[in-house]
Amino acid sequence: MKGRDTLLLVIILVTGWQLLYWAVGEVALRSPFDTARLLVEMLKTPRFLPHVSESLMAFAEAYAIAVAIGLAIGVSLGASRFAREVFEPVLVALYSIPKVTLYPIILLLFGIGFPAKVAFGAVHGIVPIALFAMNAISNIRPIYLKTSRVMKLSHAATFRSILIRAALPEVVTGLRVGFSLTLIGTLLGEMFGAQRGIGYLLMQAMSLHNMNNMMALTLLVILFAASANAGLLFVERKTNKHL
Repeated sequence: MKGRDTLLLVIILVTGWQLLYWAVGEVALRSPFDTARLLVEMLKTPRFLPHVSESLMAFAEAYAIAVAIGLAIGVSLGASRFAREVFEPVLVALYSIPKVTLYPIILLLFGIGFPAKVAFGAVHGIVPIALFAMNAISNIRPIYLKTSRVMKLSHAATFRSILIRAALPEVVTGLRVGFSLTLIGTLLGEMFGAQRGIGYLLMQAMSLHNMNNMMALTLLVILFAASANAGLLFVERKTNKHL
């Protein structure tokens, strides 16, 4: 049923896209078939593939940094009630700040290029991952910890057998949210301060009002994000099922 639901959703979205194209015409949209064809042609172009590779590398580094720092902050704050009460409002405030306002600072620190977009992508993902990890650790039921003490489990066994298993579902949810935000941050970094990557090409297409490239690049980003999120959602459901 889940496969049928996904297929039905895709059919509805493509149908709605086609109907909207018929309504507004060539000025603002391209048809689903034309956009898919343009994307395939673009992917066959040798000059385009380095841009895709650059974006994937920047996103992978940004996401790895966001996961490492976010989990470290979240677990540390979740394990200490005092630290959580002090720093949770700070994290929430940082989460609510439009990250675009931080971009000039990032440019000053890292300059224009690959490091800046990696940093900008990581900034988007760190806070949500940290918040989910913090809540996951702090919301562990006290009875689990009491049970570990009664069973005289070591700290390592308690962490491995109880803490990780109890916190993992919410942590995986945070990783999924952080994935999407890190991808957005990386693309924004490429749009405003890079000369390579999908975001750069998208900004270039927008400035030239090249609707064909705009639609094809947007479709590529959507397909990548949807596929990756579907995989993470599958992992999340499997995690919840087996815990």
